[in-house]
Amino acid sequence: MIPLYKNSTLAVGTARLRADFPKGVHVIYLDNAATTLKKPDGVARAVADAIGSFGGPGRGSHAAAFAASMAVFEARSAVAGLLGAPDASRVSFTMNATMALNIAIAGLLPDGGRAVTTAASHNSVLRPLFRARDMRGAQVEVARILPDGSLDWESYERALEGGANLVATTHASNVTGDVYDVARMASMAHDAGALFVLDAAQTAGAMPVDMAALGVDVLCFTGHKSLFGPQGTGGLIIREGLEVVPLLEGGSGVHSFDERQPSFMPEALEAGTENAHGLAGLAAGVEYVAQKAPAAIAAQVAGLVERFERGLASVPGIVVYGGHASFGRSGIVAFNIGDADSGEVSARLDADFGICTRPGAHCAPLMHKALGTAEQGVVRASFSSFNTQAEVDAALEAVASIAHRAS
Repeated sequence: MIPLYKNSTLAVGTARLRADFPKGVHVIYLDNAATTLKKPDGVARAVADAIGSFGGPGRGSHAAAFAASMAVFEARSAVAGLLGAPDASRVSFTMNATMALNIAIAGLLPDGGRAVTTAASHNSVLRPLFRARDMRGAQVEVARILPDGSLDWESYERALEGGANLVATTHASNVTGDVYDVARMASMAHDAGALFVLDAAQTAGAMPVDMAALGVDVLCFTGHKSLFGPQGTGGLIIREGLEVVPLLEGGSGVHSFDERQPSFMPEALEAGTENAHGLAGLAAGVEYVAQKAPAAIAAQVAGLVERFERGLASVPGIVVYGGHASFGRSGIVAFNIGDADSGEVSARLDADFGICTRPGAHCAPLMHKALGTAEQGVVRASFSSFNTQAEVDAALEAVASIAHRAS
């Protein structure tokens, strides 16, 4: 068996990308939960234009600096409008959701404080919490996820007993795609005296997300998944009246004689020069999502997921995980073929059929323990609005072929 904690498909996948893409070989890309490969045409154009015309955003009064500043402002406004921010100034950009979550958790959880999460959380939530436990004396409670992928509400309620300072959790599992009732979770967190931090890496752009309507205090997002932006873009949105202690301090372009980072948003959490080139691309991706409408994207992707899962049900030996949360799925189907190693199956899908999936642990160890897949991992197929029914059918044929050979 191939170890789960090594990327068993790296060498094969790199060879395919180098050899096949220039020749025009069609690759079916079903790894959108990691990063979307197919982007709206405007994203590449925006980045290319920015590379040749941007100076430092907020770092000068000349035209090139102003162009960069305007691009950052437009990206900030676009994200705020899409995700229900109270004001564009409450959006601070980071390099990804991981950095945003680290900023939120380190800046809101006091030394010796009490935090709650769930077993569905990604390591971008778990590791900052466990670091706070190990280095700052925080207490961390983890609510159970049931074997079917749903949240154990009694466990969550027990974790909140006695109060908490912070709840940090995921909107949708990056393993199964299960979308959780975070409005209910946020309400319970607030009743316990806790702030509510949401990891929306899998849902921002993939479905309607309104942080105010959900009762979220801090929403963390990434640009390179369903917002269709470049890698190296993301951020966090802070509700009005809440201050987050900066994780980083440095240049801000304003108040240069202050000894500490400015306390006002968004500069408080944006030390250093923003990725204006990437944010120009992010703004174009968000524009595509807004024009198409998140609800329409969610419905389209849900149809692909349903078609794929229905097809898998007819293949002997296939086990599908999750799909039991009351709020649906976020474009993901996680499955295994009997007891075959997920890395081997994913490698065969790539090498023999040109189908890109992701195997293994997906940086979500507690979720795999809940599902009983800690040793085997799962094969994750994840869809975007650029996938087609024909691609779903081709993937089903490939999985059936591998399952037949494995039987």
